[in-house]
Amino acid sequence: MHPHIQNLLTCIELEEKEQANRYQLDQSHSLKQLKAEGLALHPIIVTRKNFGYADYPEISFKLNFPPETNLFKDGAAIECFLSSEESIKGILLSIDGRQGTFRLFAPDFPDWIEENGVGIKLAPDTRTTAIMKKVIKELEQNKQLEKLFEKIHQADAVNTNNEPINLSSFDFQNKKLNESQQQAVGKVVQNNGITILHGPPGTGKTTTLAEAVLQLIKNGEKVLISAPSNTAVDHFAKTLIQKGVKLLRVGNSSKVDDEIFSHTPEGKMSNSNIQKEIKQLKIRAEEFRRIALKYKRSFGKAEREQRNLLFKEVKELRNEIKKLQRYHEEKLLDEADVIAGTPIGLYDENLHNRKFDTLIVDEAGQCIEPLAWCIFSKAEKIVLAGDHWQLPPTVLSHEAAARGFNRSILETTLAHNDAAHLLNTQYRMREAIAGFSSQYFYNSLLQTAKHLQNKGTHITFIDTAGSGYNEKHGPDGVSLQNEGELQIVNKILEQEQWNLSASAFISPYAGQVVAATEVLPAPLRKSTIDSFQGQEKENIIVSLVRSNDEGEIGFLKDYRRMNVAITRAKEQLIVIGDSATIGADKFFNEFLSYVEKFGNYRTVWEFEV
Repeated sequence: MHPHIQNLLTCIELEEKEQANRYQLDQSHSLKQLKAEGLALHPIIVTRKNFGYADYPEISFKLNFPPETNLFKDGAAIECFLSSEESIKGILLSIDGRQGTFRLFAPDFPDWIEENGVGIKLAPDTRTTAIMKKVIKELEQNKQLEKLFEKIHQADAVNTNNEPINLSSFDFQNKKLNESQQQAVGKVVQNNGITILHGPPGTGKTTTLAEAVLQLIKNGEKVLISAPSNTAVDHFAKTLIQKGVKLLRVGNSSKVDDEIFSHTPEGKMSNSNIQKEIKQLKIRAEEFRRIALKYKRSFGKAEREQRNLLFKEVKELRNEIKKLQRYHEEKLLDEADVIAGTPIGLYDENLHNRKFDTLIVDEAGQCIEPLAWCIFSKAEKIVLAGDHWQLPPTVLSHEAAARGFNRSILETTLAHNDAAHLLNTQYRMREAIAGFSSQYFYNSLLQTAKHLQNKGTHITFIDTAGSGYNEKHGPDGVSLQNEGELQIVNKILEQEQWNLSASAFISPYAGQVVAATEVLPAPLRKSTIDSFQGQEKENIIVSLVRSNDEGEIGFLKDYRRMNVAITRAKEQLIVIGDSATIGADKFFNEFLSYVEKFGNYRTVWEFEV
């Protein structure tokens, strides 16, 4: 077995063990600990129950407290629990602020679902890890994939030809594309193997990819689109739908907005005759279920057998519903020009007998390698789009991360050939805000659109050195907070009179965000940097939190996280931190020097907090 394949399998197992250990609710892991670490939401208040697509029970809920839900991503494996009851596995469909929805992998709602003390917690995603192990083990048995694997892992083997393309034959539908965007479209269309599209913040990556998809469809190609998160898939899908593309969104479709829902299998079938037939089957299944539920939890052998027979009938009816849906989904798959979904969603869709011309993996900088192999076999040509200088994939196991498991498929491919096509003009932020990132991460190649180049003070650092605003552990004893920095934020908001809906407070530390929800005004958005990736606001305040005598800066040393933080603001970026703590670090020292030269360097004493 190839050493790298063996290493990937080892990493998957390490991650699996870490998940199982970290998410366990037992004597060594109390509910209080899980809540403190952002791994459990408790208690939840059930607001709605219904049977969703494929007839799984779905529960909408609300929380009476502002949670830190950074780890609760759409599609995450969860367990619904109540003390003294057996927990039930499920999947998180959506979460937004204090409200969310999840699906249970069970024939019915548990009897205790609306009792006091119900909660949900993250659970090991054993299904995803099992799929990843399966596809990795099969790599060397598939000659085409084995060849691609060697190409990706062999130095100078990936040919991402950087010679300019003759664009005279292209009829671009989007007439506003700049030269680098047009060249990127050309690279995607003329791709014969693997093409890498490097899109720094604000450079119009989605706009460029959308034009590339339109050109591929015009050439008669069938396109597969994927991204590691449902949010990223939906963002790309919306852009294509608005351009009239015949798109089918597969996978987690239960909690998407109307624009996307009408392009899911469920949405497309909702007004058809087939849906009427399915509805009749569901009514019959519900009747049997209702009869079965008349039997209480304490009953004799005969009643138990009768209840089991009724539930068996319900199960058979639901299987019939699934077969009927599958038959019509096949027709929808054939009719679409573009199929979109996460890697696992596409794998589950059973596309094995379909070959696509081009696969586009968006946000490839957040996609771990095994996930990519779940879909690489489905297309002749591959496009990896993203930015390896933003946040890497989330990996829980430190040992797996040390073995390179948190290296994305984009990084892995670039490591053996750094020839990627760069989108070189950003349209999001003022030049002063973008300047440091361009200088530090993008070799000063990232330019700013002309209308954003006007002078003015758009970047500020507020130095808390010597103020005594030291970092502290929060009430849970785990997360870090800095109360003094939050006081400064309130002063800034008083002075600046910003539109709070167009502004946001972000921090690398979840504990600081939780504290901010209690003391900063609404409707100011409060978020961790990780949760805010891919978003933007007119004004951003970044709280670095770290302030100590030892100069410890923790995971502020992941400079990619800081790159995300300082590229979210369009008009005003304010960073609050302790120069005495962060200044010894080369990255932050350069950042402070940059602000002194191109921005506004202030001290905490100016605010008299």
